[in-house]
Amino acid sequence: MTAYAPARTAPPYAVVVPTLGRPSLSRCLAALAASSGPKPVRVVLVDDRPRAGAAPLPVEVPASLRGVTVTVPGGGRGPAAARNTGRREAGGVAHWIVFLDDDVLPGPEWGEELARDLAAASERTGGISARITVPLPGDRRPTDWERGTAGLATARWITADMAYRPEVLDAVGGFDERFRRAFREDADLALRVLDAGWSLDEGLRRTTHPVRPADRWVSVRQQAGNADDVLMNRLHGSGWWSRASAPRGRLPRHLLVTGAAAGAVSCAVIGRRRAAVACATGWLAGTAEFAGARIAPGPRTRQEVLSMAVTSVLIPPVATWHWLRGQLRHRGALPWRPRPEAAAARAPRTPLRERVPR
Repeated sequence: MTAYAPARTAPPYAVVVPTLGRPSLSRCLAALAASSGPKPVRVVLVDDRPRAGAAPLPVEVPASLRGVTVTVPGGGRGPAAARNTGRREAGGVAHWIVFLDDDVLPGPEWGEELARDLAAASERTGGISARITVPLPGDRRPTDWERGTAGLATARWITADMAYRPEVLDAVGGFDERFRRAFREDADLALRVLDAGWSLDEGLRRTTHPVRPADRWVSVRQQAGNADDVLMNRLHGSGWWSRASAPRGRLPRHLLVTGAAAGAVSCAVIGRRRAAVACATGWLAGTAEFAGARIAPGPRTRQEVLSMAVTSVLIPPVATWHWLRGQLRHRGALPWRPRPEAAAARAPRTPLRERVPR
């Protein structure tokens, strides 16, 4: 682990928070205001509700931040576009832009720790990530949704709390607005920054990401991310998984299980009963294995078991649908190639590996 000395002078920084007006936004700003250390020179709240402006953003801004906080409409185009809107609004007033999600809680010493992170950055540092903590129940096993959220604690470069130099964002074109969900847009940006010759450091500031409430269908809705993975493959090649330390997931198995289900129905329609039974058996075995893998590490309550059983039937075909949708939608996407001018004058001209503190 790298030990940073206290920062004598903190570079001015702005905070950009895309939001849908959830109650967690007020808690996020309260934690930001309460943290020790230098305060942001500007806080930009990007109201990304589809009808932003029709009603005031439901948020309570702490008194210490009111003078520097502005709210701008995002247009309901997703977090990547909202962050681009926010960085343009914050441009020219700060040496760094810190992106926060509206459901995180900066730690009590966050401002001071951020100042140390920024002061320790070298001239080749393009971005600095935070250390994310996801609190889990101590009296029972976590649910499937809670385990999924806990993965944010080990995810790299996530914009739950990620600082970038504005000139780096400008050099690589900011966030790719084809990513309409809060998924993969942060990894895509980080890989482009690395390819442009900058480094990405792991900071010491600490931020908590609570597990927000979710219904039983959240895991089904998350399968839309398979279309984003198609775009990542187009932009960065199949090697992006290892570069970003991203888990590969179960898409190949979902495709097989869905194919078995389709085969069972097709064979039954044309009267090939043995083939239909064989395909149906394969579908049942694959679905049972998937459900068991999700149920075993969880609390195994009646509600959780029922949710896992039902959603394990739905997830494979939904994942397949979104993967096919991504193949069609992003069929014309070209591989990312950094422009010669994307490498800033003070950045090295060859790609670097990100620096990870020991």
